[in-house]
Amino acid sequence: MTGRPRVRRVYDEPASEDGVRVLVDRLWPRGIRKDALDLDDWTKDVAPSAELREWFGHDPGKFADFTARYRDELATDPGRAALERLRALSRGGPLTLLTATKDVTHSHAAVLAGLLGEDR
Repeated sequence: MTGRPRVRRVYDEPASEDGVRVLVDRLWPRGIRKDALDLDDWTKDVAPSAELREWFGHDPGKFADFTARYRDELATDPGRAALERLRALSRGGPLTLLTATKDVTHSHAAVLAGLLGEDR
């Protein structure tokens, strides 16, 4: 791996340093046509379950608990396999995790970037 993956919003313009661009949301982002998003892969199974996402509700006060619960989800199939796919993609160079979430700092994509960064 060549460093911690970047986390960007799907609505941001692509950058030359993005490397491999992977959508990590379970649902397709609103307002974007599938042929209009510059991405290399869509790894849906790495996203948190609907139940966990709804419980979290993007509340920064729940982020620590969300992170622990999400890491537990990633330790089971199919999360483990999806996480391994991201690891494999990151071995070839820079990796950018894309999400539609407004607050990327308190998002599942940030948790993923941290996990992948631990692999260095």
